[in-house]
Amino acid sequence: MWATAVGVARVRALETARENALFRDPLAQAFAAAGGLWPPSPPLPDDEAARRRRLAVSYSIVIRTKFLDDLLRQACASGIRQVVLLGAGMDSRAFRMDWPEGTRLFEVDTAAPLDFKASVLRQERAVARCDRSTVAVDLREDWPGALAAAGHDPAAPTVWIVEGLLIYLPEGAVELLLARIGARSAAGSRMGLTLGSRGVIERFGADAVPGSAASLWVSEMPDDPVRWLAGHGWEADCHTLRECGTAYGRPISTPPRREERPGGLISAVRR
Repeated sequence: MWATAVGVARVRALETARENALFRDPLAQAFAAAGGLWPPSPPLPDDEAARRRRLAVSYSIVIRTKFLDDLLRQACASGIRQVVLLGAGMDSRAFRMDWPEGTRLFEVDTAAPLDFKASVLRQERAVARCDRSTVAVDLREDWPGALAAAGHDPAAPTVWIVEGLLIYLPEGAVELLLARIGARSAAGSRMGLTLGSRGVIERFGADAVPGSAASLWVSEMPDDPVRWLAGHGWEADCHTLRECGTAYGRPISTPPRREERPGGLISAVRR
């Protein structure tokens, strides 16, 4: 799984190099290089459909990164000073974003990606712009306990980021994760989720290379994400990649697919 996180870093590095980048992630290239994914590899000699699928995945990573960056800024502007990144991977928001004084940020992931990340951060002499803590634990285990031991305060509002994670989890694990998040979320907490859109496994996973990210996808969004999250105590807004891409000046040129509704980019508030 953490090799996939390095692949995400490569996409963010390529976006950072664009003149009109939607975000700047100076550490992304270092993560990609350390993971053997930099410089960019030449296009693979396969069919046009596969190329289009790779471009679509890269596009979704760029748009979701911008969406969640904005959500975090809005949460901090509302006064929230606790941030939890679940399945943090090569996320460098602790280092690249401007955080209000007193912000505590927790990166939760297994030891392997966190150790790899730490080695790159030492090499780059990176300095976090907030109080950053890493929590090495498998999300299938007692991560709430590990998070509490690291100093997370469930009585204070938290902004949770669950990016590119739920699509890899079976339905029961998704429900458990949401229940555990809710149990540690004070009123006014916020959450940013990315969900696999309807039909994405059929389109991307059917002929995916074994071991690739798409070959591991198992979970798509529910038919009604707003109602689903309301059942977990969250008031949610859903957005599609198409909507957000247009708002960010990166419109999708292809016609919309029926399964694009509802959207897979979710912002939610704890009531």
